Amino acid sequence: MRKLNQLILGACTLLALACSPQPKQEQLVSAYGTPYHWEQGTIVVDTPERPAGQESAIGLTAPKLKVVRVGFVGLGMRGPGAVERFTHIPGVQIVALCDYEQERAENCQKYLKAASLPKAAIYSGAEGYKELCQREDIDLVYIATDWDHHFPVAKCALENGKHAAIEVPSAMDLKQCWELIDLSEKTRKHCMILENCCYDWFEMNTLNMAQNGVFGEVLRAQGAYIHNLDDFWPYYWKNGKEDKLGWRLRYNMEHRGDVYATHGLGPIAQALDIHRGDRMTTLVAMDTKSVHGKELVEKASGEKCENFLNGDHTTTLIRTANGKVIEIQHNVMNPQPYNRLYQLTGTKGFANKYPVEGYAVDAAQMKASGVQPKVDNLSSHGFMPDAEMKALVEKYQHPILKKYGEMAKEVGGHGGMDFIMDSRLVYCLQNGLPLDMDVYDLAEWCCLAELGALSMDNNCAAVQFPDFTRGHWNDVKGFKHAFASPEDEAEAEKAAKEATAKLKEQGAKEWAAEK
Repeated sequence: MRKLNQLILGACTLLALACSPQPKQEQLVSAYGTPYHWEQGTIVVDTPERPAGQESAIGLTAPKLKVVRVGFVGLGMRGPGAVERFTHIPGVQIVALCDYEQERAENCQKYLKAASLPKAAIYSGAEGYKELCQREDIDLVYIATDWDHHFPVAKCALENGKHAAIEVPSAMDLKQCWELIDLSEKTRKHCMILENCCYDWFEMNTLNMAQNGVFGEVLRAQGAYIHNLDDFWPYYWKNGKEDKLGWRLRYNMEHRGDVYATHGLGPIAQALDIHRGDRMTTLVAMDTKSVHGKELVEKASGEKCENFLNGDHTTTLIRTANGKVIEIQHNVMNPQPYNRLYQLTGTKGFANKYPVEGYAVDAAQMKASGVQPKVDNLSSHGFMPDAEMKALVEKYQHPILKKYGEMAKEVGGHGGMDFIMDSRLVYCLQNGLPLDMDVYDLAEWCCLAELGALSMDNNCAAVQFPDFTRGHWNDVKGFKHAFASPEDEAEAEKAAKEATAKLKEQGAKEWAAEK
């Protein structure tokens, strides 16, 4: 009887607790300014509701553009190469060039002259990009500024009805991620992250293999940006004589977290179908103390550096809704060989790019993948011999590489992957197709900086990802590149070549008149 009374009392107590008002969750604010709260030991950043009148941008398309009219903003380290590459893409008109320093914008006219294309309008100064974005004869704004200006230029472009293509990292915090998402959804304009590593040869061929089941189900992936920047720090743009550090070193000094995650994460996200059937749900981040960063600041400024927020090496572990695990690393400080890792571990095979490039699958899986091994004892205990690897790559060479690969090697840009990225961007715009990387990719790949900092600032606690798609992450099943029909593609290419021929004729007359 006593036990029964205890059970009844316990049940009544639980019922009373359930019916009583629950304590309000304490709202806190991250170092980046984002509100968050705790739920069962996990940090939760809320997903804001989609504003009225907006629709998801999953699979977003825009009307076909026979000629893609481009304005370039940011012509320092990366921008000039982009201008030069675009002169090789049919159906492109370079309308305007903009940089804080007018001379750098003017210098890029030489690429148009070499290609016999018409001169571009020049914009400069702190707000020159605003005039460029307001032009009615521009379809796409290509942004290669310093990181602090990626967002304001992209925002201005979208607000003025332009597509935006933004160098990495394209958004520096969650607030910027959400603003770009809302603008893309509202304006129905593309907002693309210019992640060139998604177009490297190994990554593209490996993606094709993964999509065709060569590795079975991919369960774990690794990516990184490990690149000692000691030879580069002095050359990042400095705003006047008083600026001793340059924008990139200063940004690392002032911000914790993986501030440059997209090179490693982008190709992995595509292989794991992120927001195309899976989503990143939780991360935990850790960093080492800062040693070399402080040394760099002290050497450049001549003053003691008491606080350098970005650790020399940052590691982020991510779990997805479908039980996959991703590891991302960032280190731009210490002496190491360049390394993006890029590793896929599947139930039936393995792919690895750095430091040893190769694949590991056994003979049975090789045959099942449509390639007959030339050795009898092929196993997954080691990388396959060169002959087998060559045969596998030839079997699964990505169709985008078949189309652009040879020309990309001639034009260049990080071995050609930049040209492939730009060509695909133009191809999709000319054919009215969804872009390879949308605004949700942009947000998901860039948010590691703030979410990782939030984890590390709270003793490396678990942090929940917001759902940038607001519930649409499972609408599309599997990442795929979009292609036009052969007939539509041929029509677009014909129109592009004819337009470029006319532009070259006009440009040749303009440049000849200047002699």
